[in-house]
Amino acid sequence: MIMQTKTISILALIAGLVLLAGCEVEDEPLTYTFVSMWGEQGSEPGAFQEPIGVAISGDEVFVSDAQNSRIQVFDREGAFLREFGREGDDNGLNRPMHLDIHEDVLYVSDFARDRVYLFSLEGELLGEGGARGLGEGEFDSPGAVAVDAEGRLHVVDFYGHRVQRLDRDGLLLEQWGTAGEPGMKEGLFMYPTDVTLLPDGGFIVGDAYNHRVQAFDGDGDLRWVVPADGPEEGSGEGRFNVATAVTVGPAGEIFVVDFYNHRLQQFDADGTFVQAFGEGGSGEGQFERPTAAAFDDEGYLYVVDHGNNRIQKFAPQQ
Repeated sequence: MIMQTKTISILALIAGLVLLAGCEVEDEPLTYTFVSMWGEQGSEPGAFQEPIGVAISGDEVFVSDAQNSRIQVFDREGAFLREFGREGDDNGLNRPMHLDIHEDVLYVSDFARDRVYLFSLEGELLGEGGARGLGEGEFDSPGAVAVDAEGRLHVVDFYGHRVQRLDRDGLLLEQWGTAGEPGMKEGLFMYPTDVTLLPDGGFIVGDAYNHRVQAFDGDGDLRWVVPADGPEEGSGEGRFNVATAVTVGPAGEIFVVDFYNHRLQQFDADGTFVQAFGEGGSGEGQFERPTAAAFDDEGYLYVVDHGNNRIQKFAPQQ
């Protein structure tokens, strides 16, 4: 009788261990700790006047300094390296917005000039494309551009309420949204501001004034929308007050810059809410209307703190 009891206890213990082994233990998401910040309001090198976008290549951080009509380049610690694109130069910009880097070429969407400019990473103008309008390959205040592995451009058209996919020559391949007509239904846009490519070939759009993000697969079919219950501003988990930018983390995490909520929100690849961080203010780790974020190859996060005219850098922590 005693032996039977022991046998049952051992079997129960084994069953319990098997059950535990079959359970997946979810890792806690990384948190982000303030490291440093740089910038102040002004027009001198290293200062900003309403910065908008950020992109990183190697050890260099590129920032679109919108009201100063230039691109500024820093090292990862915030030391100023160079600038280019000031209006009046041969390669002059007017209001540069979100940035993308592909094969050592910097792509700049210019909101005021209705064009996309291509620069070398040293600041040499390599090309430009677009014109004002709502026709194919034309723009009405482009807010962002993202370039895929095939060299196709995905351009967000703010007043055009659409996303265009163009070939290397600027010819239209596909379009999402109705040119010049804002829409609230899924698959339509109201003043979109950003587009970012996903690791699987899809893309995600910051549908800013519908207060949502929309994710599409590589064929352009709508995959998911957050929030799913309609375009309405809010401050709860998975809700936005102007979803102004989107970026993808090192492990495919999706980060949405939540403009008037002064924070970032993180989602998994399926659009499930993970965490939010940031609050309004001018202190360390606080934001005043952030507009963009980007990761370097070591997982550090850089946030454009638009209203505070600065960049903040955060370190990942397990």
